[in-house]
Amino acid sequence: MNPAVAHSAVNQGVAPVTYGSGDRPPRGNYARAGADYTCAQDWNAYTEADHDTFRRLHARQLQQLPGLACDEFIAAVQQLGAPGRIPRFDDISERLLKATGWQIVCVPGLIPEEAFFALLAARKFPVTDWIRQPEEFDYVVEPDVFHDLFGHVPLLFDATFADYMQAYGAGGLKASRLDACELLARLYWYTVEFGLIATKQGLRAYGAGILSSAGELRHSVTSPEPRRVAFDLQRLMRSRYRIDTFQSTYFVVDSFRQLFEATAPDFTPIYARVRETIAREGEVEAGVVLPGERQFSA
Repeated sequence: MNPAVAHSAVNQGVAPVTYGSGDRPPRGNYARAGADYTCAQDWNAYTEADHDTFRRLHARQLQQLPGLACDEFIAAVQQLGAPGRIPRFDDISERLLKATGWQIVCVPGLIPEEAFFALLAARKFPVTDWIRQPEEFDYVVEPDVFHDLFGHVPLLFDATFADYMQAYGAGGLKASRLDACELLARLYWYTVEFGLIATKQGLRAYGAGILSSAGELRHSVTSPEPRRVAFDLQRLMRSRYRIDTFQSTYFVVDSFRQLFEATAPDFTPIYARVRETIAREGEVEAGVVLPGERQFSA
């Protein structure tokens, strides 16, 4: 789930303003959510067509994972349970809490940044409860229950990645006070959503936006078109991205430990250095490789 932009984490019953542009506000009934934007999953409201959509999406993505997704994800995706129906969030939370101390909570859709960060910092991952319509089977503009559950939740069973997500949430609360949310959002985009990891077997995907996509999973790992650049925090924070196409740049980490260690320092001086570099050299457009950068081939 890509966090939204807002100055308050108190639900006003209406959809928040989000990064990017679109023809309509975020989907979801925000009037049923509490002040922290969480609500109860109305599992009985799902139709048989909804369950069938989830089942078909799950089956399609599952068969693509070998050789493209990281081993940690492939092992953990089984924790979602039998794919015949949309899972009950409480069932997954019970297993997740025992494994890494995390829970999943239901939200009506995209939520404001501070609400999002606060939930992550408390080891609670917000999952949208609505599912895409049949005509959106191949592509949905916003994160739905399949994207959030299949793409994000499995790696929360990995202890190191789970700690990284909590550290990101804590850092996000601080970034909102430093007017640095856009820089931090780029870290989320290029790691949690569209990250690649180098393994002994070759490049593998761990980002939820890749793992839940019918086309981008193979594109990110095997296509000769995109640029795959070694992870560098400050370079990444200078890098723009597109929300309406496959990514033209991916950042590659050596391990989840590298991600966790990247979020450990105080970001205050890092934000200052990134802003100085942007003022001097500009932002980096998607698909651009800078001189001397280490690249990975498909």
